[in-house]
Amino acid sequence: MKKTTFYGVAILFLAGSIFTSCKSKKNVVSTNKSEIVKTLDNVIGGDTGDYIGDIMDKQAKEIRKALPGSKVERIGEGIILTMGENAVGFDSDEATFTMTAKDNLNKLVPIFKKYINTNIVIYGYADSTGTENHNQKLSANRASSVKSYLTQNSINYNRIKTKGLGTKDPIASNETLEGRSKNRRVEFAIFANKEMMKNARKATN
Repeated sequence: MKKTTFYGVAILFLAGSIFTSCKSKKNVVSTNKSEIVKTLDNVIGGDTGDYIGDIMDKQAKEIRKALPGSKVERIGEGIILTMGENAVGFDSDEATFTMTAKDNLNKLVPIFKKYINTNIVIYGYADSTGTENHNQKLSANRASSVKSYLTQNSINYNRIKTKGLGTKDPIASNETLEGRSKNRRVEFAIFANKEMMKNARKATN
């Protein structure tokens, strides 16, 4: 009887440990993209939404083909593009990117030019090294450096906004060098501008 009780307690302890471990891991690696999803939260819906959705589906497909190593998600009537360390990576405490990053951004330029009636918000991120204030500025500078490169390649400056999110929403553990490298990244929210919305209303009336 005592042995049965012991096993029961051990199982409960193990289950609790697993739960705690999972909860702890969730706090380290977040999959919550609330800041970006808010940008894409204005879902138009109906036939107009379908019109815009079809265009975004085509654009997302072209981005996936151009950048097979990046993560492309369709959210509402927009696109979230995550460009990690293998696409647009940054060295620790730096806002400048590598030649590989430039090559990958060059693959995006013709797509952004083709879908001229989309706006873009670029979000910069940092790993957990350094102070919160420093990381916030660093992440903002990373987003700005990507915007500068795109505008130098004839993407309309007014189409692009930037935001630094510091260490928010890590996609890997900041406890390892590899994880910190992944968290030094940029993400894009791509969505319809007023002209596309106007065209969508015309097409569905």
